[in-house]
Amino acid sequence: MDARHATRKTNVKSSTCVYLPDRYAVHGCDLYNYPCTTVPDSPLILYLIVLPTVLLHIAYAGCRVLMSLFALQLGASPFTVGIILSLIGVLPILFAITAGQSIDRIGVRIPMLAGAGMVSASLLLAVAVPRVEILFIVSPLVGAGFVIYHIAVNHAAGVLGLPEDRVKNFSLMALTFSTSGFLGPTITGFAIDLIGYRYTFLLLATSAAIPLAMLLMMNLETPRYAPGKTHGKSLHVMDLLRDRTMRRVFIISSALSVGWDLFTFVVPIHGSHIGLSASQIGLILGAFGVAVFAVRLALPLFAHRVSEWQMMVTAMITTGVMLFLFPLTHHVPLLVLMAFLLGIGLGGAQPMIMTLLYQHAPPGRGGEAVGMRTLLININQTGIPLMFGALGAALGMTPVFWTMAILLAGSGYLMRKP
Repeated sequence: MDARHATRKTNVKSSTCVYLPDRYAVHGCDLYNYPCTTVPDSPLILYLIVLPTVLLHIAYAGCRVLMSLFALQLGASPFTVGIILSLIGVLPILFAITAGQSIDRIGVRIPMLAGAGMVSASLLLAVAVPRVEILFIVSPLVGAGFVIYHIAVNHAAGVLGLPEDRVKNFSLMALTFSTSGFLGPTITGFAIDLIGYRYTFLLLATSAAIPLAMLLMMNLETPRYAPGKTHGKSLHVMDLLRDRTMRRVFIISSALSVGWDLFTFVVPIHGSHIGLSASQIGLILGAFGVAVFAVRLALPLFAHRVSEWQMMVTAMITTGVMLFLFPLTHHVPLLVLMAFLLGIGLGGAQPMIMTLLYQHAPPGRGGEAVGMRTLLININQTGIPLMFGALGAALGMTPVFWTMAILLAGSGYLMRKP
């Protein structure tokens, strides 16, 4: 066997066995002394996967808007749209933790390939059968494919480089998703107006297929961990929830994710109800993406001056205020401004959340921790659109905005102290 690919076996805190290519043992570092072992001098690998990640997330973010507007254009009710979008999180609920555990053991390359391929193939189904019914299949498959990729790429950010590199790594990945978060809805909105719904699905499928080809040409290696035991006891996923800090991080992460997903869910519906075009709706969502990008770009400059808890609580309260004000205006410039402010509130929280997860996750279980976070987020993604879609169909969209605004702002106040 090539020496570069020889593996060695060692113990992490006398518990979890780790299998890892020998080339990761550099600079005389004992990699296994770090929580959620990291790889020194490997951050360049992250830069190689930025472009594929941008392209895949463009497809995913655009697909959420596209499915909503396509269903509405075909006469679907807000409740039906809610069901379609809630299905995005159904399959990840079933396998998110298992996927994270598998990524801990096999690395990130195969899961990233599988995720990109699934997203592209799913979008092609809508091209072949452009009907509302097919969206009930496309939605869960796109969601499953993207979640597999998302867990893998975040795990790469958590284990590549030294522990002090994590904020920078997660900021880079956050900027990557911010870029595509802006481009996806904006491109989708203009594409719908220019080429129609069916060809927009084809455009997004192509955007997801390019990363698949790029990843096939890359050799992405990350540390691999074998399952083990601690003090003679088998490791259990609920161990992750026994740590107070991780438990609170999971709660805050879920709450902010609800606010984020609610915004992307209700804006197309609210915009359609007040007579906005697809391009205008895309600009509103794009303004949110620009703000998220801007605050994450500036994050390394002030992250050391603001605690993780301060940033996350501020994000929750800011999100609540903006959601409360959003349905009170029909003017596009004001809607764009509020979307921008909402993006600033939410944008800086995610890198801090991911950094805390990897700081406090048990050794060799970083992917599993991301899988747990993904599970909780997707439970919300499944239930929240369905619940608020029914509420919107019965009472209109204003109570939807206000209910979520009160929940977020109230939760932020209660969680203000770490």
